[in-house]
Amino acid sequence: MRDFSEYIRDLPDFPDAGILFKDITPLLGNKTAFHEAVEALASRFESKAIDVVVGIDARGFILAAALAYRLRTAFVPIRKRGKLPYATYEATYELEYGMDILTIHQDAFSKQSRVLICDDVLATGGTLAASVELVERLEGELVGIALLAELTELEGREKIGDYEIFSLIES
Repeated sequence: MRDFSEYIRDLPDFPDAGILFKDITPLLGNKTAFHEAVEALASRFESKAIDVVVGIDARGFILAAALAYRLRTAFVPIRKRGKLPYATYEATYELEYGMDILTIHQDAFSKQSRVLICDDVLATGGTLAASVELVERLEGELVGIALLAELTELEGREKIGDYEIFSLIES
């Protein structure tokens, strides 16, 4: 498998001082690397009979939509508060530089749907933990989490629980 880390650019002090931002746009802008990343994620989960891929606002949408297309499933967005037009459930979470709220439509998928969450980067785990909470609130069966990168030193995985997490890059 390709070393996808060569397509991730580190930007120190963005969006705030002390934050090391992982810029995935070089990977997205390389047609071969982007295609291979989606294929690598799909190959890990294609045997799991996924019903829906959930993507997390905002960069997670890009990977999740491509992955849903590749897996021939539905795509459901988890968005920041105020961005979804219908009745929503909310989950509050802490991130590296503050607090925020994520939402999902109350009718995003049916109970017992087999759900794969997809996001770009797992850092401290707050965003992903809130997303897991929302999937559980809708009574979906969370069969796994697909990530482009995991920053293992931040121990975000500890906030997630006992779900399969697959990342193309661990650093």
